[in-house]
Amino acid sequence: MKYYIIAGEASGDLHGGNLIKHLVSGDPDADIRAWGGDLMEAAGARVVKHYRDLAFMGFAEVIANLRTIKRNFDFCKKDLLEFAPDVLILIDYPGFNLRMAKFAKAKGIRVFYYISPQIWAWKQGRVKQVKAYVDEMYVILPFEKAFYAKFGVDVHYVGHPLADAVEQYKEDFPSRSEFLKKHSLDDRPITAILPGSRKQEISTMLPVMLKAARSLTDTTVVVAGAPSQEEDFYRSTPGAADVKIISGATYELLNYSSAAMVTSGTATLEATLFRVPQVVCYKAGWISYIIARSLVKIKYISLVNLIMDREVVRELIQGDMNVKTLRRAFAEIAEEGTARTTLLKDYDALYEKLGGGGASEKTAGLMLKTLGVAGRV
Repeated sequence: MKYYIIAGEASGDLHGGNLIKHLVSGDPDADIRAWGGDLMEAAGARVVKHYRDLAFMGFAEVIANLRTIKRNFDFCKKDLLEFAPDVLILIDYPGFNLRMAKFAKAKGIRVFYYISPQIWAWKQGRVKQVKAYVDEMYVILPFEKAFYAKFGVDVHYVGHPLADAVEQYKEDFPSRSEFLKKHSLDDRPITAILPGSRKQEISTMLPVMLKAARSLTDTTVVVAGAPSQEEDFYRSTPGAADVKIISGATYELLNYSSAAMVTSGTATLEATLFRVPQVVCYKAGWISYIIARSLVKIKYISLVNLIMDREVVRELIQGDMNVKTLRRAFAEIAEEGTARTTLLKDYDALYEKLGGGGASEKTAGLMLKTLGVAGRV
């Protein structure tokens, strides 16, 4: 069976990699061509376009890169038709992937979508596109199945694949002492800073986070570097010249961190699964923020709060994302006390709501069954 898979971000590469492992397990003859990253390639895909060349953040940034996006889309259409897959598997990345779904459907290619676009937050009209162009949708958040049902769309709820990824990585982690030695860290508690994976968000978040962290004592501050960014880029950020940066080991870092400052996105859920108390941060260009504020239909920006449908973690958005407020909010959860204890109990409740793991294997099994592939996952 021939599979063409498109993931446009680091999180998509992570979940795409795990999905590919289970697809190959059930279909040893699988021929997989993909847009993604190193993890998908390591799992067995031939990656023809890396996600580092695809991620653009915010409305203004997308408009500024329209020519590049069009070139990518034209290349993808041509490459897809030349490969002639049995199925196109799309992973999140809606602006690009929904257009590819329409194109593939018109060409008679079956379309599966793994990890639904967050159309419950904004652009709910995209449900019509999903209904028209997607043959099978696999959702990972517990409230998404009911959301789609309102529009007459039947989807598969498979649980969240991050639970799988976290448990999988933990098996190979070094001990704490080995981790500290490897990265030349002392034995103090670690404060992790996760400023995002894209240049625009890192440039916005990291300076504020570092300034807020300057007042911290008896802790080692470590910045989680994204695999897609060079260390020199982080070093050029004001205040980062001498800070400790660990790239490509975010899960290990979270595993040994006592608290974190986290840019809104998948990382908020990752910190939760590692039971790291966190403050969630988000700040964009004002044009992008004003447009988003007028369109988004949700109460929270973090997956943690959205899943729990209440404020579990503190969210600092736009104007509230400043040094003074971040420093105060972080102090509330960094030290032992009621706020920290309550937060960790809420983390346990959230894990239960996510279904406890197995999403990647379940999704691959459902896909193979629909495709009529003999094998086991």
